[in-house]
Amino acid sequence: MNEQLYSIRNHQLGDMGWITYRHAMTVASTYGWGEAFEAVVGEITSQFIKTYDPEKERCFIAEKDGQMIGCVFVVNAGNQTAKLRLLFVEPNARGMGLATRLVEEVIQFSRTAGYDSVQLWTMKQLDTARHIYKKVGFRVTHEEENQEFGENLISETWTLKLTYNEETGKNH
Repeated sequence: MNEQLYSIRNHQLGDMGWITYRHAMTVASTYGWGEAFEAVVGEITSQFIKTYDPEKERCFIAEKDGQMIGCVFVVNAGNQTAKLRLLFVEPNARGMGLATRLVEEVIQFSRTAGYDSVQLWTMKQLDTARHIYKKVGFRVTHEEENQEFGENLISETWTLKLTYNEETGKNH
């Protein structure tokens, strides 16, 4: 991937509004999830700003030609666990490897911040994101049916252990 196609930066004033708007509008047009989804995104972005700890948390913003094209959050979930939240890439920026790069930023930051693992919560129907999570080493650790956004969905919790096992050469 040519790094000059986009850049990654930390959040700035005004970014949370863009994240909430673009994430909600894109997901509404793709999956039909409306105000309930927008409310969840708004709560996550609001909570991030209210309790932001720069040593343990980060919001990565991807930009291309001065325009925001993607984002992801890493927040402190407690018990030495980081939580990946709100991975988003604009539809016209997909296919550049950006989502994978954003997930890798979360993993690297989480290691540097001293976390033992990274967790995330997603919906089973989000195949592209799930493929990325699996590719970088996350594993499904919990599954449940819910009515989160007004329809029958299956949510999943995924976990990536950041502890390295020298014998196997893998994270566990």
